[in-house]
Amino acid sequence: MTLEWTDIILRLGSAAMAGLALGINRDMKGKPIGARTLSLVGLGAAIVVVSTISYQDTEQHPDAASRVLQGLIQGLMAGISFIGAGVILRDVPAKSIHGLTTAATVWVATALGIACGLAMWRIAIVAIAFALFVLIVVEWIERKQDQ
Repeated sequence: MTLEWTDIILRLGSAAMAGLALGINRDMKGKPIGARTLSLVGLGAAIVVVSTISYQDTEQHPDAASRVLQGLIQGLMAGISFIGAGVILRDVPAKSIHGLTTAATVWVATALGIACGLAMWRIAIVAIAFALFVLIVVEWIERKQDQ
């Protein structure tokens, strides 16, 4: 599949913006991974997907393309977990763990990048809305309950 410049810009740009939207929330909370990092995570995932689906040799072999795409998505989702794991802090004496939401946000930014790379626009839009709802509204509810 040969993509036009506008399609490439839309897919990669939307992935970067999806990560940016999540990252702005993390920046506002003073978290270690913010707008630039999550924007790059989403963009990186989309680059890999768009490059893979654009590779000429896979066009003539749909079964091979399917297997390559499955492996790509599996590898991205597993591999990005290392970045997320890097922000998880465990305080044994205090019996607390911090950074799990930020780690999950890294994982979601990767999934958003994959969705944008595949031009799954409805899924990406709904997923961004749900992710921001969880990061903003659910956090507000949790804080109200803690008071």
